Amino acid sequence: MKSPILKEALFTILKSEQEIAAKLQEITALLAASIPYYDWVGFYFKNGDKEELKLAQYTGEETEHTLIPFGKGICGQVALSNKNFIVQDVSEQENYISCGWKVKSEIVIPIFVNGENIGQIDIDSHTVHPFTKDDEVLLEFVCHEVAKLF
Repeated sequence: MKSPILKEALFTILKSEQEIAAKLQEITALLAASIPYYDWVGFYFKNGDKEELKLAQYTGEETEHTLIPFGKGICGQVALSNKNFIVQDVSEQENYISCGWKVKSEIVIPIFVNGENIGQIDIDSHTVHPFTKDDEVLLEFVCHEVAKLF
C-alpha cells in the first residue's frame, strides 16, 4: 500500500468518533495489514509514574512483555534515549528482549506530547533487514498524529 493511501486511511481512523484505545487498535491493524513485513505492531506507553512501559493496543501474536522496564530491550532503551531505534538483525543486539523466535528485526519510534516521551510504536518483523528510511518517516508521521490524541 502506498503511503498517501495509508495516510488517508490513518486520518480516517484518527478523525473517527471512537475512543482513543479503539483508534490505536485500528492503527495497529491497518499498519500490519498494509505492510507485509510488519508482523507485530503495538503501542507501549509510560506506566504512570513508574520507570516502565505498559503494553497498550497491538496486532500480532500475544507477548508476555506487557511491562518493560526503562533501559531493557529496544523499547526500554527508546524510553530513555528519546530517539528512534532500528535493529535490522536482532541477533546482533545485546540488549534485546525476545518476543518470539520468529522476530528477526525491530523498529521503535517514540511518541512525544509537549516534548515528553509518553510512549512509542513498536514494530517486529520476521524478516532480517526489512526497514528503510521510508518506514522511519511513515512511523514518525504516525507517532506525530497519534500524539494529537493526548
